[in-house]
Amino acid sequence: MSTVEPLVLLVEDEPPMRRFLRAALPANGFRLVEAATAREGLAHAAGYNPDLILLDLGLPDGEGLDVLRDVRGWSQVPVLVLSARGHEGDKVRALDEGADDYVTKPFGMPELLARMRAALRRTAQRADTGTALFDVDGLRVDLVRRTVHRGDDEIRLTPTEFKLLATLVRHAGRVMTHAQLLKEVWGVHGREQAQLVRQYMTQLRHKIETDAARPRWLRTEPGVGYRLLDH
Repeated sequence: MSTVEPLVLLVEDEPPMRRFLRAALPANGFRLVEAATAREGLAHAAGYNPDLILLDLGLPDGEGLDVLRDVRGWSQVPVLVLSARGHEGDKVRALDEGADDYVTKPFGMPELLARMRAALRRTAQRADTGTALFDVDGLRVDLVRRTVHRGDDEIRLTPTEFKLLATLVRHAGRVMTHAQLLKEVWGVHGREQAQLVRQYMTQLRHKIETDAARPRWLRTEPGVGYRLLDH
């Protein structure tokens, strides 16, 4: 990442939330530009080329999901959705449309900052050709050699298990919905086969985790999908 402070575009219509983040983000090493409507948010996304977008779903002139779809048509800038809508279906739709993460209001500033830094880190890693190796807290996955180790022990995976793990590695730290995993690993669409993902995740956990009931790396996001922890 550049030494220049990352530029964050906040698309949010609630003045109290804008005031809160206007004070908190610059104090934590971020530059900020604000938009109060979907139209203004799209204009600023194109004009300012931000490093990260914080996007509210409920905007006065449209849905935040429409903004997300439009942005994803031409940019892979990380987008974190901020919303009072805590229903799992809203989270799934936002993630399926290309959001990098979802934070439900009200939220703590330490949590938001951690999610933002993780999203920026993933963006930097995608630009790094050396990211074919995942190595976190004793779990090593080499996507080139197709090997998996936990400590000194090599773990044998089936081709499908490895493909699922490799997909999570490529999106490490990001929530992957059941639909996204079905599409990338099995090439099928729809959520009706989510049980297939759950079955293989159970198999992976029993092979990779020291305690499958208390996973260290392969975390469940209830009702949404899974996240491979990258820290």
